[in-house]
Amino acid sequence: MSHDEGLVTGGESGLLQDKVRAGLLKHLRGVSEAEIKCGTAELDMAYVDDGKLEESVLLQIYSEASGLPLLDEHEAREVNFYPEVTYDFLNSECCLPLAWNNERATLAVASPYGAGRLALLWKNFYEAETSFVLARRAFVERHIGTVYDRPDEKAVGQDPGDLGSVEALRDLAREAPIVRLVSDIFARAQEGGASDIHIEPGENDVAVRFRIDGLLQVIMRPPKNQYAAIASRIKLLAGMNIAEHRLPQDGRIELAGVGMTAIDVRVSTVPGMHGESIVLRLLQKDPEVFELSKIGLLPDTMEELTHLFNMPHGIILVVGPTGSGKTTTLYCILNVLNADFRKIITIEDPVEYQLEGLTQIQVRANIGLSFANGLRAIVRQDPDVILVGEIRDRETAEIAIHAALTGHLVLSTLHTNDAAGAISRLIEMGVEGFLISSSLLAVASQRLVRRICVECQGSGRSAAQDGRSCRNCLGSGYRGRVAIFELMVINDALRAAINTNKDSSEISSIARRSGMRTLKEDGDLKVAEGLTTESEVARVCKLDLDEI
Repeated sequence: MSHDEGLVTGGESGLLQDKVRAGLLKHLRGVSEAEIKCGTAELDMAYVDDGKLEESVLLQIYSEASGLPLLDEHEAREVNFYPEVTYDFLNSECCLPLAWNNERATLAVASPYGAGRLALLWKNFYEAETSFVLARRAFVERHIGTVYDRPDEKAVGQDPGDLGSVEALRDLAREAPIVRLVSDIFARAQEGGASDIHIEPGENDVAVRFRIDGLLQVIMRPPKNQYAAIASRIKLLAGMNIAEHRLPQDGRIELAGVGMTAIDVRVSTVPGMHGESIVLRLLQKDPEVFELSKIGLLPDTMEELTHLFNMPHGIILVVGPTGSGKTTTLYCILNVLNADFRKIITIEDPVEYQLEGLTQIQVRANIGLSFANGLRAIVRQDPDVILVGEIRDRETAEIAIHAALTGHLVLSTLHTNDAAGAISRLIEMGVEGFLISSSLLAVASQRLVRRICVECQGSGRSAAQDGRSCRNCLGSGYRGRVAIFELMVINDALRAAINTNKDSSEISSIARRSGMRTLKEDGDLKVAEGLTTESEVARVCKLDLDEI
């Protein structure tokens, strides 16, 4: 879109400010027109920084007020270097050249206020016409810092330890561009449905990767000179020691904002050759995350599982590798069972999600609060339902079985490849077969496969805009995940097999003859429903073959 000099110049003389003020008045709740302060990018951004307004809403207000289009960031991943301009100039003006030939330049700006002046500057100094697009301030600042060299780059330092005092680190972490960059990382992670954020310093830059639908992908590469500030900002938010970069640390951040679902962030740092690797686990607090109907259970499996977890006593195990959704499935069950007439207690390491109405206990091995010790205490609390985060040893297994045999419903997890393997695992721990057969209700094995994107139907391309990547799935063809299940319900034939020490392959054969669907068979049904693809089912099932 071409720059409309009359519109922007008029805006700079008052018209633009009036339109922006009207837009802010519409979207800011509980604020009168007299209280609204606007007219500069800094004043407007204060509403965003204070959590009163989303930046995307502010940009939409700017677009409607000025007539400038919004930048599609997914189509502007590569930003070129233009030696005619410097870091200092672009940073002071908060503008970024996206395209520039001899006669025309396209500039990304965070606000429309200075567009008229920038157009005159480009015309007078470079003899080039300009067009403008509106972009998030963090996008502009990040690419300026990535593409253009800072004059004081060496002074900034590439290692937090080079910055000296704790106060220097704190000051660096509070600088506005870094605050916006870290906030931008969090916002993009939530928008993309990421479960984890990985911040990994290299020799020359910093890789920021999101784990989306189980797979990591690089989202941005800030320059190495921004690493110290990024690390310090995250540590400051997580309540960690910002001056310590030689030892691993753990911390926690609670995120909430306008239009943002509350998120609990677990932060972990470990020292590496080029700086600390920082991993942030994003845990949604939204109770809708734990809707049993949304995790992918087919109707017959849902009916069978619902019958099982409404039994008054016994053990239900959910098994699978790390990251297969076991904890989410158990919390979906707890969400259904959670009622005033039930006492539900959990013991976990760590407590990943918090649900109202439950008593949740965090394992603390350093003071002797193990799964086994905690479980002994829980049984004395008159519970109806007990969740044990993981059965790791014989002692925990036997206490859980005793609780199930004395009138409690026990839910827990194991790390095994398939449902039948859970029996072998318990026996390897030293649990007697007759105790397993008399207490175990069922074992559910599960994996997560990526869902076909509903917007592009798996093509990765936008249906509305030919040739462009689908914004919903970022061009991958997938958005979200669905579970595939293998539910082994313990019947008389399986109890006899357990009591006679049959191996896992024989137990699996008996379960299949009794009607159990394997993971692949359940996956094939979801492929037929159009939920996922054959390649996704093959991917997660192939992992099983590699693990054996």
